[in-house]
Amino acid sequence: MKNRRRKWAGAVVLVALCAAVSSWWLRTEEQEKALQAQLPPTGVKLSAWITDWQWRTGITDMEQLGSELEEIHFFAAYFNHKDELHFTSDFREGLPEFQQISRKGEQPRRVLTIVNDRFDTDGTADQKDPELISRIVATPESRSLHIGHILAVVSQHGFRGVELDYEKVRKADWAKLCALYKELYERLQAEGFTLRIVLEPGISQSSLELLPEGPDYVLMAYNLYGGHSGPGPKADHALIRKLADKLRGIPGDHAIALSVGGFDWAKNGKVVSLTEKRAVELAHSISKVPERDSTSGALYYEYTDDQGIGHTVWYADGMTITGWMDTTREAGVSKIAIWRLGDMEEDTLKQLKVYHQQSQQK
Repeated sequence: MKNRRRKWAGAVVLVALCAAVSSWWLRTEEQEKALQAQLPPTGVKLSAWITDWQWRTGITDMEQLGSELEEIHFFAAYFNHKDELHFTSDFREGLPEFQQISRKGEQPRRVLTIVNDRFDTDGTADQKDPELISRIVATPESRSLHIGHILAVVSQHGFRGVELDYEKVRKADWAKLCALYKELYERLQAEGFTLRIVLEPGISQSSLELLPEGPDYVLMAYNLYGGHSGPGPKADHALIRKLADKLRGIPGDHAIALSVGGFDWAKNGKVVSLTEKRAVELAHSISKVPERDSTSGALYYEYTDDQGIGHTVWYADGMTITGWMDTTREAGVSKIAIWRLGDMEEDTLKQLKVYHQQSQQK
C-alpha cells in the first residue's frame, strides 16, 4: 500500500514537473515572439561619422564596413569670424581620398556635417557658439544667406546631403532655428540633396514640437558620463530606451546615435577622450583585464600611472555597441548612427558588419 502511495505521489510530482516545464517553455517561446515583434520589420539602417581631424583611420574603418553603411557623414565644416563656412587644412587634405573611397562600388551617400564651432583669426575656436546661431537665424535675410553658403559648398565638393549639428542653442532662438531647418530642407530637396538634423539628448518636449516635418533627425544617445562628469559609461540601456521614446514623438523615421570609444578619468580631475584602440592598448600595457558593467554593457578598469595618480577608464567595444543596437531596435528605432569611425578594433567592425547583415535577413 505504501509503495502504491509512493508511486502515486511520484506520478503526481512528475506530471506537475512536466506541466511546469511545458508552461516555462511556452512562456519563453511567447516572450521570444514578443521580443521579435518589438523589433522593426525592416533591417538596421546604418550611418556613421568621420571627422576631419581623424580622417585617415576613419576612412580605414569605413573601408572595413563597406556597403553596410547607407550614409557616411564628414564632420568637417565650421565657421570663421565672419560667420561664413570654414574648413581646416585637415579637411582639404582628406577630402580627395574621402571622395575617392566613397565613390567605389555600392558605397554610402556622402553627407557634409556642419557644426557651430567658430574659428577666430588667431586660429582659436569657440565650440558650440550660441551667439553664432543667434546671428545666422536672426532674420529671413540672414537665414537665406546661410542657406546660400551651404548650397554652394555641397555642390562644389560633391556631397549629396547636409547635416546640421547646432548645439547649445538659446531658447529664444529655437523657433527661428526651426525656420532655418524648414527653409533649408525645402531648398535642398528642390535640388536633390538630403538634410539631417542632430538633436541633443536633453532637448525638451516643447522644442521637439517646433521641429518641421521633412528633415531626418538623429538624437544623440550618449554623454551620460564624459568630460562633464565623473567616471561611467557613455550610455546605458535605460538612457537609450528613454531617448528612443522621445524620438518617436517626432513624425517620421529617425535615428539614434551611439558612441564608440570612451574616457580616462584621472583622480587629479583631468579627463581624456579615448578611442577604442587606445583603451585596449592601455589595458594591455598595464596588464589589466577590463570588467563588463551589467547595466550598460560597457567595459571599465582602473590603474595607477607612473606619477602615482589613479585613473578609471570606461569604453565601449563591439559587444557593448551591438547590445545598445538591440535595445534601440527593441524600442522601435531601426536607424542607427555611429559616432565615430577611426581607431575602432577590427573585431568591433566585424561585429557591426555581421549585425547589419543579419538584420537584413529578418
